[in-house]
Amino acid sequence: MAELVWISGASGGIGRALVESVPWPSARIIGISRSAAAGSEHLAADLTDPAGWDDVDASFRRELAAYEGDRVVFIHAAGTLEPMGFAGEVDTASYRRNVMLNAAAPQVLGHMFLAAAAHCGGARRHLVILTSGAARSVYPGWSSYGAAKAAVDQWVRNVGAEQELRGGTQVLAVAPGTVDTGMQAQIRATAEDDFPQRQKFLDLHEAGKLTPPAQAAAKTWRLLDAGLPNGSVVDLRDLPA
Repeated sequence: MAELVWISGASGGIGRALVESVPWPSARIIGISRSAAAGSEHLAADLTDPAGWDDVDASFRRELAAYEGDRVVFIHAAGTLEPMGFAGEVDTASYRRNVMLNAAAPQVLGHMFLAAAAHCGGARRHLVILTSGAARSVYPGWSSYGAAKAAVDQWVRNVGAEQELRGGTQVLAVAPGTVDTGMQAQIRATAEDDFPQRQKFLDLHEAGKLTPPAQAAAKTWRLLDAGLPNGSVVDLRDLPA
């Protein structure tokens, strides 16, 4: 086994596309999700609940304790827009799950992966977290989502600098753009009162300007060997097709 890959959110959207396009035929792929994903081993975990993070940590530590392969990768693609609506108006339990999955889980799971991967000797190590242009733009109705992605970007910048000093893991944040996934369908189905910029996404869909998941996944994989500075925050829309 030359490569070992974990992908969260593996059962749908970009996560599933990443599983389907892993560029190394010999790779062992572990999909982290609530439901099983074709093409990967299944690690069942609800990442909105910190108890699920412990199961992922156990997998990292168990698999990497004596790992002697060429490359280890963790891509955190899991995320949610639920609940879309204004802070103070949406369901509190759903809002809490959003914050835990989008803001807390990337940092804690990233920390866990770095700790486990530090013992991998000469293996190339990569930590990739999906982010969003919402980290830099104001979208009423996405308060927790946008704040979480801004936190991810700054976490990656800082931790990338730390890993550069240690000669350790490559850490990247990747914004895939507007990708044709279930999230986009969810946006289009949301009431404008809860998401006032809904029409923008309707227009992108009607104009055929949504990126296919397979294209976003392929570009993401290419970044691992692109020689980017550690801690880079990359928007795939800024890259050549």
